[in-house]
Amino acid sequence: MRIHHLNCGTHRPIGGAFFDGKSKGLLGDLCTHCMLIESADGLVLVDTGYGLQDARHASPRRLAYTWPLVLNTLLREEDTALRQVEGLGYSARDVRHIVLTHLDFDHAGGLEDFPEARVHVMEAERDASEHKRRSFVAKQRYRPLMYDEVRDWRTYAGGGEDWFGFQSVRELDGLPPEILMIPLAGHTSGHAGVAINTPDGWLLNAGDAYLNHGQLAPHPHMPLGLRIYERIMATELDNARSNLERLRQLKNEHSGDVDIFCSHDNDDLARLRSASLD
Repeated sequence: MRIHHLNCGTHRPIGGAFFDGKSKGLLGDLCTHCMLIESADGLVLVDTGYGLQDARHASPRRLAYTWPLVLNTLLREEDTALRQVEGLGYSARDVRHIVLTHLDFDHAGGLEDFPEARVHVMEAERDASEHKRRSFVAKQRYRPLMYDEVRDWRTYAGGGEDWFGFQSVRELDGLPPEILMIPLAGHTSGHAGVAINTPDGWLLNAGDAYLNHGQLAPHPHMPLGLRIYERIMATELDNARSNLERLRQLKNEHSGDVDIFCSHDNDDLARLRSASLD
Protein backbone atom coordinates (compact mmCIF):
# COMPACT_ATOMS: atom_id res chain seq x y z
CA MET A 1 0.00 0.00 0.00
CA ARG A 2 1.34 3.40 -1.01
CA ILE A 3 -0.27 6.69 0.02
CA HIS A 4 -0.02 10.01 -1.78
CA HIS A 5 -1.01 13.21 0.01
CA LEU A 6 -2.62 15.66 -2.41
CA ASN A 7 -3.73 19.27 -2.21
CA CYS A 8 -6.90 19.44 -4.32
CA GLY A 9 -7.79 23.09 -3.85
CA THR A 10 -6.25 26.10 -2.13
CA HIS A 11 -8.16 28.64 -0.07
CA ARG A 12 -6.66 32.14 0.13
CA PRO A 13 -8.96 34.00 2.54
CA ILE A 14 -8.41 37.72 2.97
CA GLY A 15 -6.98 38.16 6.45
CA GLY A 16 -3.79 36.15 6.22
CA ALA A 17 -2.73 35.03 9.69
CA PHE A 18 -6.25 35.69 10.97
CA PHE A 19 -7.10 32.42 9.22
CA ASP A 20 -3.90 30.38 9.03
CA GLY A 21 -1.89 31.75 11.96
CA LYS A 22 1.31 32.37 10.00
CA SER A 23 0.92 34.23 6.68
CA LYS A 24 2.69 37.59 6.57
CA GLY A 25 0.62 39.08 3.77
CA LEU A 26 -3.00 39.87 3.14
CA LEU A 27 -4.00 36.37 2.02
CA GLY A 28 -4.10 33.18 4.04
CA ASP A 29 -3.13 29.74 2.75
CA LEU A 30 -5.27 26.71 3.54
CA CYS A 31 -4.99 23.45 1.61
CA THR A 32 -7.63 20.84 0.80
CA HIS A 33 -5.85 17.67 1.84
CA CYS A 34 -6.97 14.52 0.02
CA MET A 35 -5.36 11.09 -0.09
CA LEU A 36 -4.71 8.69 -2.95
CA ILE A 37 -4.12 5.11 -1.84
CA GLU A 38 -2.53 2.59 -4.18
CA SER A 39 -3.97 -0.76 -3.09
CA ALA A 40 -3.77 -4.24 -4.59
CA ASP A 41 -7.32 -3.84 -5.88
CA GLY A 42 -6.90 -0.43 -7.50
CA LEU A 43 -6.80 3.19 -6.43
CA VAL A 44 -8.76 4.62 -3.52
CA LEU A 45 -9.35 8.35 -3.01
CA VAL A 46 -10.17 9.79 0.39
CA ASP A 47 -12.13 12.95 -0.51
CA THR A 48 -11.77 14.57 -3.91
CA GLY A 49 -11.44 18.28 -3.27
CA TYR A 50 -12.63 20.49 -6.10
CA GLY A 51 -13.24 18.99 -9.54
CA LEU A 52 -12.54 19.80 -13.17
CA GLN A 53 -15.86 21.54 -13.66
CA ASP A 54 -15.15 23.79 -10.67
CA ALA A 55 -11.73 24.75 -12.04
CA ARG A 56 -13.22 25.43 -15.46
CA HIS A 57 -16.17 27.33 -13.98
CA ALA A 58 -18.34 25.16 -16.22
CA SER A 59 -21.47 25.79 -14.15
CA PRO A 60 -21.88 28.69 -11.73
CA ARG A 61 -24.51 26.68 -9.86
CA ARG A 62 -21.97 24.08 -8.73
CA LEU A 63 -20.50 26.43 -6.13
CA ALA A 64 -22.45 28.79 -3.94
CA TYR A 65 -21.34 32.41 -3.98
CA THR A 66 -20.86 32.89 -0.25
CA TRP A 67 -18.15 30.47 0.86
CA PRO A 68 -15.91 30.63 -2.22
CA LEU A 69 -16.03 34.40 -1.79
CA VAL A 70 -15.12 34.20 1.90
CA LEU A 71 -12.47 31.54 1.28
CA ASN A 72 -11.17 33.22 -1.90
CA THR A 73 -10.71 29.79 -3.44
CA LEU A 74 -7.90 29.35 -5.97
CA LEU A 75 -9.20 26.85 -8.53
CA ARG A 76 -6.66 25.38 -10.93
CA GLU A 77 -7.16 22.38 -13.19
CA GLU A 78 -3.74 20.97 -12.33
CA ASP A 79 -4.74 20.80 -8.65
CA THR A 80 -7.75 18.56 -9.23
CA ALA A 81 -7.50 14.97 -8.05
CA LEU A 82 -8.02 13.73 -11.62
CA ARG A 83 -5.09 15.67 -13.04
CA GLN A 84 -2.86 14.57 -10.15
CA VAL A 85 -3.93 10.93 -10.63
CA GLU A 86 -3.07 11.24 -14.31
CA GLY A 87 0.27 12.80 -13.38
CA LEU A 88 1.12 9.59 -11.55
CA GLY A 89 0.48 7.60 -14.71
CA TYR A 90 -3.09 6.44 -13.97
CA SER A 91 -6.48 7.23 -15.46
CA ALA A 92 -9.87 8.05 -13.97
CA ARG A 93 -11.04 4.46 -14.36
CA ASP A 94 -8.16 3.24 -12.16
CA VAL A 95 -9.86 4.95 -9.19
CA ARG A 96 -12.14 2.15 -7.98
CA HIS A 97 -13.35 3.68 -4.71
CA ILE A 98 -13.83 7.11 -3.15
CA VAL A 99 -14.26 7.35 0.63
CA LEU A 100 -15.72 10.66 1.80
CA THR A 101 -15.30 12.32 5.17
CA HIS A 102 -18.41 14.35 4.23
CA LEU A 103 -20.16 15.96 1.27
CA ASP A 104 -19.16 19.60 1.65
CA PHE A 105 -18.42 21.35 -1.67
CA ASP A 106 -14.66 21.39 -1.08
CA HIS A 107 -14.52 17.66 -0.34
CA ALA A 108 -16.87 16.25 -2.98
CA GLY A 109 -16.39 18.51 -6.00
CA GLY A 110 -14.37 15.93 -7.94
CA LEU A 111 -16.76 12.98 -7.58
CA GLU A 112 -18.02 13.08 -11.16
CA ASP A 113 -14.44 13.12 -12.51
CA PHE A 114 -14.34 9.42 -11.58
CA PRO A 115 -17.59 8.01 -13.02
CA GLU A 116 -16.66 4.36 -12.48
CA ALA A 117 -15.77 4.75 -8.79
CA ARG A 118 -17.86 3.43 -5.92
CA VAL A 119 -18.54 6.23 -3.43
CA HIS A 120 -18.59 5.45 0.29
CA VAL A 121 -20.16 7.85 2.79
CA MET A 122 -22.03 7.73 6.07
CA GLU A 123 -25.78 7.22 5.71
CA ALA A 124 -26.55 10.28 7.83
CA GLU A 125 -24.41 12.45 5.54
CA ARG A 126 -26.07 11.25 2.36
CA ASP A 127 -29.46 11.82 3.97
CA ALA A 128 -28.52 15.32 5.11
CA SER A 129 -27.33 16.26 1.64
CA GLU A 130 -30.62 15.15 0.11
CA HIS A 131 -33.23 16.17 2.66
CA LYS A 132 -31.86 18.73 5.12
CA ARG A 133 -30.85 21.69 2.99
CA ARG A 134 -33.31 24.23 4.37
CA SER A 135 -30.89 26.32 6.42
CA PHE A 136 -28.66 28.90 4.76
CA VAL A 137 -25.45 27.06 5.69
CA ALA A 138 -26.79 23.69 4.50
CA LYS A 139 -27.79 25.13 1.14
CA GLN A 140 -24.34 26.63 0.75
CA ARG A 141 -22.35 23.54 1.76
CA TYR A 142 -24.30 20.82 -0.08
CA ARG A 143 -24.19 21.26 -3.85
CA PRO A 144 -26.16 18.42 -5.46
CA LEU A 145 -24.95 19.32 -8.95
CA MET A 146 -21.54 18.02 -7.89
CA TYR A 147 -22.74 14.46 -7.44
CA ASP A 148 -26.14 14.04 -9.06
CA GLU A 149 -24.61 11.74 -11.69
CA VAL A 150 -23.00 9.37 -9.18
CA ARG A 151 -24.70 5.99 -9.48
CA ASP A 152 -22.69 3.68 -7.22
CA TRP A 153 -23.23 4.85 -3.65
CA ARG A 154 -22.50 2.79 -0.54
CA THR A 155 -23.82 4.23 2.71
CA TYR A 156 -23.11 3.07 6.26
CA ALA A 157 -24.89 3.49 9.57
CA GLY A 158 -23.06 4.51 12.74
CA GLY A 159 -21.83 2.05 15.32
CA GLY A 160 -19.48 -0.87 14.92
CA GLU A 161 -16.35 -2.32 16.43
CA ASP A 162 -14.12 -0.44 18.84
CA TRP A 163 -11.09 1.40 17.43
CA PHE A 164 -8.98 3.09 20.13
CA GLY A 165 -12.21 3.93 21.97
CA PHE A 166 -14.07 5.12 18.86
CA GLN A 167 -16.78 3.26 17.01
CA SER A 168 -15.63 2.15 13.57
CA VAL A 169 -17.26 1.02 10.36
CA ARG A 170 -15.31 -1.92 9.03
CA GLU A 171 -15.73 -4.09 5.96
CA LEU A 172 -16.46 -1.24 3.58
CA ASP A 173 -17.90 -2.80 0.44
CA GLY A 174 -15.04 -3.75 -1.89
CA LEU A 175 -12.33 -2.05 0.16
CA PRO A 176 -9.41 -3.73 1.94
CA PRO A 177 -9.82 -4.24 5.71
CA GLU A 178 -7.02 -1.75 6.38
CA ILE A 179 -9.42 1.13 5.60
CA LEU A 180 -12.08 2.07 8.18
CA MET A 181 -14.59 4.87 8.63
CA ILE A 182 -14.72 6.50 12.07
CA PRO A 183 -17.98 8.39 12.76
CA LEU A 184 -17.12 11.94 13.92
CA ALA A 185 -20.39 13.83 13.72
CA GLY A 186 -20.43 17.53 14.47
CA HIS A 187 -19.08 19.51 11.54
CA THR A 188 -21.90 17.79 9.63
CA SER A 189 -24.44 15.22 10.79
CA GLY A 190 -22.71 12.38 8.99
CA HIS A 191 -19.11 13.53 9.17
CA ALA A 192 -16.54 10.74 9.51
CA GLY A 193 -12.83 10.25 9.79
CA VAL A 194 -11.01 7.70 7.63
CA ALA A 195 -8.41 5.46 9.27
CA ILE A 196 -5.80 3.55 7.29
CA ASN A 197 -3.64 0.83 8.78
CA THR A 198 -0.16 1.20 7.28
CA PRO A 199 3.09 -0.68 7.99
CA ASP A 200 4.18 2.34 10.05
CA GLY A 201 0.98 2.55 12.11
CA TRP A 202 -2.46 4.07 11.73
CA LEU A 203 -3.21 7.28 9.83
CA LEU A 204 -6.42 9.04 10.80
CA ASN A 205 -7.73 11.60 8.35
CA ALA A 206 -10.06 13.52 10.67
CA GLY A 207 -11.49 15.61 7.82
CA ASP A 208 -13.02 18.78 9.25
CA ALA A 209 -13.49 17.44 12.79
CA TYR A 210 -10.94 20.19 13.49
CA LEU A 211 -9.25 22.72 11.22
CA ASN A 212 -5.83 23.48 12.69
CA HIS A 213 -3.16 21.29 14.30
CA GLY A 214 -3.03 23.67 17.28
CA GLN A 215 -6.43 22.40 18.37
CA LEU A 216 -4.84 19.08 19.40
CA ALA A 217 -1.94 20.71 21.24
CA PRO A 218 -1.53 20.37 25.05
CA HIS A 219 -2.69 23.98 25.26
CA PRO A 220 -5.22 24.14 22.42
CA HIS A 221 -5.23 27.17 20.17
CA MET A 222 -6.29 28.18 16.67
CA PRO A 223 -6.51 31.34 14.54
CA LEU A 224 -9.56 33.43 15.33
CA GLY A 225 -10.82 33.48 11.74
CA LEU A 226 -10.83 29.70 11.60
CA ARG A 227 -12.57 29.54 14.97
CA ILE A 228 -15.39 31.72 13.64
CA TYR A 229 -15.66 29.71 10.42
CA GLU A 230 -15.67 26.41 12.35
CA ARG A 231 -18.47 27.62 14.60
CA ILE A 232 -20.61 28.79 11.68
CA MET A 233 -20.18 25.48 9.85
CA ALA A 234 -20.83 23.18 12.83
CA THR A 235 -24.14 21.37 12.38
CA GLU A 236 -24.06 19.66 15.79
CA LEU A 237 -21.97 21.82 18.10
CA ASP A 238 -22.07 19.52 21.15
CA ASN A 239 -20.97 16.53 19.08
CA ALA A 240 -18.25 18.58 17.42
CA ARG A 241 -16.82 19.62 20.80
CA SER A 242 -17.10 16.11 22.21
CA ASN A 243 -15.33 14.50 19.26
CA LEU A 244 -12.59 17.15 19.29
CA GLU A 245 -11.92 16.35 22.95
CA ARG A 246 -11.81 12.64 22.14
CA LEU A 247 -9.31 13.31 19.34
CA ARG A 248 -7.12 15.25 21.77
CA GLN A 249 -7.24 12.29 24.14
CA LEU A 250 -6.42 9.88 21.32
CA LYS A 251 -3.37 11.93 20.38
CA ASN A 252 -2.27 12.22 24.00
CA GLU A 253 -2.58 8.50 24.74
CA HIS A 254 -1.74 6.89 21.39
CA SER A 255 0.49 9.28 19.45
CA GLY A 256 2.90 6.42 18.79
CA ASP A 257 0.16 4.31 17.23
CA VAL A 258 -2.03 6.85 15.41
CA ASP A 259 -1.02 9.87 13.34
CA ILE A 260 -3.97 12.29 13.24
CA PHE A 261 -4.35 15.09 10.69
CA CYS A 262 -7.10 17.31 9.31
CA SER A 263 -8.06 18.52 5.85
CA HIS A 264 -7.06 22.18 5.81
CA ASP A 265 -3.75 22.41 7.66
CA ASN A 266 -0.70 23.06 5.47
CA ASP A 267 1.70 21.95 8.20
CA ASP A 268 0.00 18.54 8.36
CA LEU A 269 0.16 18.20 4.58
CA ALA A 270 3.84 19.15 4.38
CA ARG A 271 4.77 16.83 7.25
CA LEU A 272 3.01 13.82 5.74
CA ARG A 273 4.35 14.47 2.27
CA SER A 274 7.84 14.58 3.68
CA ALA A 275 7.32 11.36 5.64
CA SER A 276 6.01 9.56 2.55
CA LEU A 277 9.31 10.35 0.75
CA ASP A 278 11.49 8.85 3.49
